[in-house]
Amino acid sequence: MFEQLGLIGCGLMGGSFALALKRAGLVKRVVGYSKSPSTTERARQMGVIDVEAPSALLAVSGADIVLLAVPVSATEATFKAIRHLVGPNTLIMDVGSTKRDVVDAARRVLGTNVGSFVPCHPITGKEVSGVEHADVDLYAGKQVILTPIERTFTVQLQKATDLWTALGCNVLKMSPQAHDAAYAAVSHLPHLIAFALINGITGQDHGKDYMSLAGPGFRDFTRIAASDPKMWRDILIANREELLAQSKIFQETLQSLEQLISTSSGDVLEVLIEKASETRATWRISSQKSHK
Repeated sequence: MFEQLGLIGCGLMGGSFALALKRAGLVKRVVGYSKSPSTTERARQMGVIDVEAPSALLAVSGADIVLLAVPVSATEATFKAIRHLVGPNTLIMDVGSTKRDVVDAARRVLGTNVGSFVPCHPITGKEVSGVEHADVDLYAGKQVILTPIERTFTVQLQKATDLWTALGCNVLKMSPQAHDAAYAAVSHLPHLIAFALINGITGQDHGKDYMSLAGPGFRDFTRIAASDPKMWRDILIANREELLAQSKIFQETLQSLEQLISTSSGDVLEVLIEKASETRATWRISSQKSHK
């Protein structure tokens, strides 16, 4: 049980976290701050937070747990705003989709108190943003990746592990570097491809007509293209090194398939399609089992 959550960023991710903590009886009081006062007010009206704070620093005042639910590009500025009230007994977490840049910011700003910070990446979300979409079940049954560093306090890492587990999450641990490499491949690159595909189609003379003819497969494949633009701008730039490496691999693979199509090499093309199909089917089965 935590006495007070200092919530910085009262949107979808932060709001859902506060609601989940409240329902699980893990926190007595939630003090929230958002850059937009109307967001903070709305969060209070919805019961997401109990008290509106006029600044990030005051949201942290008296808190024994702090969650940064801000764009990854705003992480360092947020650390600077709250560092004077961060102590060795404060558990600080974030929910950013990249980790090396977030860890680097914590090292630069928090100094000796960097051990209080446990970097987190919950593998969940929606294509919509804003506190009005906060969902108490957003984290239930989902994976949460923790990326502690050598200076992370053992007690705070355990607290973070226990908290996410109590929310019904499957907690995994890996290095920030391994995290960013993996999610460049399975999250950031798919978003980049979805953005490019939509823009490529709609940039054609008859693109809107083509879009009107699209079916469920296109809908499912491009669902993530509706994601928050500012958030994904930050993610793609923050993890650009790993992302561009994955993009290069994808382009080489795509070009290989294009070559087979151009030479009508149907047998080889079928083998590669079958390989992808079997891999995807096997992944779906194992993934479903691991989340039950």
